[in-house]
Amino acid sequence: MSSLEGSLHEKCAVFGTFGTGDDAARTTFYGLWALQHRGQESSGIVTTDGTLFHQHTSPGLVASAYRPEDLEQLVGDISIGHNRYSTSGAADDVHAQPILKREAKLAFAHNGNFPVTDKLEKFLNKRGFAIDVHKLNDSEMMAEVIAVFMEQDNLSLEEAIVQSYPLFDGAFSAVAMTTDSLVAFRDHCGIRPLSIAKLGDGYVVASETCAFDTVGATFIRDVLPGEMVTIDKDGIHSRQVVPGTLKLDIFEFVYFARPDSVIEGKSVNQVRENMGKELARQFKIDADIVVPVPDSGIPAALGYSHASGIPFEMGLIKNRYIHRTFIRPSAQLRDQDLKMKLNPLPGVLGGKRVILIDDSIVRGTTTRKIARMLYEAGAKEVHILISSPPVKFPDFYGINLPNQADLIAHHMTPHMIKDHLGVDSLGYLSYDRMIRATGMPASSFSTSCFDGIYPIAIGRQQDAIIHQPARIHA
Repeated sequence: MSSLEGSLHEKCAVFGTFGTGDDAARTTFYGLWALQHRGQESSGIVTTDGTLFHQHTSPGLVASAYRPEDLEQLVGDISIGHNRYSTSGAADDVHAQPILKREAKLAFAHNGNFPVTDKLEKFLNKRGFAIDVHKLNDSEMMAEVIAVFMEQDNLSLEEAIVQSYPLFDGAFSAVAMTTDSLVAFRDHCGIRPLSIAKLGDGYVVASETCAFDTVGATFIRDVLPGEMVTIDKDGIHSRQVVPGTLKLDIFEFVYFARPDSVIEGKSVNQVRENMGKELARQFKIDADIVVPVPDSGIPAALGYSHASGIPFEMGLIKNRYIHRTFIRPSAQLRDQDLKMKLNPLPGVLGGKRVILIDDSIVRGTTTRKIARMLYEAGAKEVHILISSPPVKFPDFYGINLPNQADLIAHHMTPHMIKDHLGVDSLGYLSYDRMIRATGMPASSFSTSCFDGIYPIAIGRQQDAIIHQPARIHA
């Protein structure tokens, strides 16, 4: 979705360090900077010096959330960090992570989402907590549950997490820390990625491997689905808490992950190029140039160009300094909002038959505006190709995917969407070709946004999912 207005967002990113030296906070800062794409509303770091916890959280991007003096007070060689995009709770600093439970000597950060929190609420109510779900989100309930086991049952962090697993009905790649250990753990389906690396005499964990490159760490391996990894003064210890069956969200390859990350041994950039090559085999179009919607459409467009022999051109220029703003454009400028973020190049597009490549269409609003911009810049024809199948179902595992009724492919056929966008043709990569591009078996993925099959139960929300929608006219 071009990383622009109406685009999809991940819930968050997690990062952690152990034994990397007294500059753990600065290492975490740079790790979070590399993971900025996974959460852009708030950022936070907690460190420990072996006795006390030190915390800083702030709304905004990593670059603006920390001052030098903030990092200086975050002393210690164990740390966890978090970038947040809200899918549960308000989009403000109230729910910023990491969550610090000083009484339990616990800090916690979570990437993912819980479609069902009934078990968490019931447990906490039984243990004496009056849970207001309007004030406490899923991540905060997870932290409370772990803290209860540590405080009331006098369990270690590891044993508390093991006892908590049966209550965790959702997607989670999480990190937690005490004053002497760092723990990373993942749900039984491994919906969200989580990896471990070596840095000097210590270790780091992160949502994506691109963060390891930024801080100079060497990748070791992924945390397995259902696995808990503990890092302490004696090194790394692993425990398979529950049986795991990999069901990685395929949107990590389609859109979310940075192209320079490696997931399950696969280069994200190469997978996206492969998707473009598969598009070229599926759709043979007589055109003059291939143009990506920057930045997420670039690898697939390059793949299409290489496979088809049609020249690749950057016909759209992205303003990379546009972020969230509270200064809204005036009425007469509102229609120009997209041009604050993308600007077409008439010299490249004029008189050309253009293949425009993007990774997905969600609502269709932005794609329609981009197509109009290309025609206004002089494009003779516009053919849109999407490097994934139609998005027909909502997400419940940590993406801000809209309600099913707002998904254009839920209530329109591809031909109807083509007419709605006002373009010469529209094509979606087939499901089988998308899977083939990853080099992994289909059984390794959650493809719920495309097929409506949810590997982790979504509770009462399942009743609202429509698998055979009535089509309407564009």
